Amino acid sequence: MPGAMSRRDRVLAALRRQPVDRVPYAFWRHFPQVDRNPAGLAQATLRFQERYGSDFIKITPAGGYAVEEWGCVEGDVVQPDGHRPCLVCAVQSPGDWKKIRPLDPTTAAGWAHQLETIVRMGFDRRIGDAPVVPTLFSPLSIARKLSADRLPGDLRAHPGLVRDALEAITETVIRFAERALAEGVSGVFYSIQAASLSLFTEEEYAEFGEPYDRRVLEAMAGRSFLTIVHAHGDRLMFERLARLPAHAWNWDARGAGPPLAEGWARVPGAVIGGLDQWRTLRDGTPEQAAAEAREAVAATGGLGLIVGPGCVLPVGTPDPNLAAVVKALGGELRRVPGATVW
Repeated sequence: MPGAMSRRDRVLAALRRQPVDRVPYAFWRHFPQVDRNPAGLAQATLRFQERYGSDFIKITPAGGYAVEEWGCVEGDVVQPDGHRPCLVCAVQSPGDWKKIRPLDPTTAAGWAHQLETIVRMGFDRRIGDAPVVPTLFSPLSIARKLSADRLPGDLRAHPGLVRDALEAITETVIRFAERALAEGVSGVFYSIQAASLSLFTEEEYAEFGEPYDRRVLEAMAGRSFLTIVHAHGDRLMFERLARLPAHAWNWDARGAGPPLAEGWARVPGAVIGGLDQWRTLRDGTPEQAAAEAREAVAATGGLGLIVGPGCVLPVGTPDPNLAAVVKALGGELRRVPGATVW
């Protein structure tokens, strides 16, 4: 077993399926009380990191950040996972797709806020040696946020309009990724919410999803050392997702599947997961949380693994359950005033 490793080196070893001094882990969550303010989001993220010492830090902005400038209006009601759905979607009719034009993420609402959060975090000692990754949604996922339930129908009835919008969205996403990497982040947490058979057919994702995902991910090649594909939802098109150019894959292995060991066997890099964020981390006991962490290590032999939830932590996740995972894996906890429920 290697000697003491930095968080960055530990993550890199996991990505390469090499031995580590201890199995890395990471937690992330929304901070809906402050996530519309870059300074507030930066401080909340850093305070959370100070408590648990995750091996990478994910910046989780307001869920609607990517669609605000195009005209979506986010509501104020916070869902159990911490996000706020849009009250008004930008695309209400087929012609509205023509309004989706490329944005400058340094000035566009939402995008600029996440860049400012990155800048505000960049010099804080609490980051230490942990890689930082902002959240980036896939183009088809953003198109779904822009149009809600009408997207599948528009893909079939007005494919040209949607395709033009996807081009504009992809250009914006790549511009943001390039600027974020220039600010010093280590990679991105790339959330694909559209590679689910519950939403689209495989043919639809192959035409309107995967080509744009590949363009975004390939644009970061050589500059991102921690590109995480987060596969959101159930009935995942996992074989397609496993072939995307990334370093690590995160999905709800316990709730939606495939199981962690099966996914580990199908991707070339690391897997991130093994913990049930709802039934165990939020509603279970510390003993159950620690047991799931140990099960994840056993399922993968502790190689190519970053223990974590299958998705964002729910609001109200008790501190003792997260602390139990950290202790089970040999991580470091610090006392933070008020850290009892997140």
